[in-house]
Amino acid sequence: MPKLPRLTAKEAEKLLLDAGFMQIRSQGSHRIYLKDNIRVVIPFHSGKILHPKITKQVLNAIENRQVVQLFCYYS
Repeated sequence: MPKLPRLTAKEAEKLLLDAGFMQIRSQGSHRIYLKDNIRVVIPFHSGKILHPKITKQVLNAIENRQVVQLFCYYS
């Protein structure tokens, strides 16, 4: 399995927004994004690299969203 990319919070946010996620709220330094009952929480700490588990959560959420779109398109 290839290594996960090292993302900052701004990069992860851009990926989520480009995939159609919307920021629904923020609490402290955390921003919560939602799309079709898939929720992703991104901690925003300036200049810090996200933990690999959070990066994996972001990439899985985007991937799951694309699979759902394809499934609905072909159903």
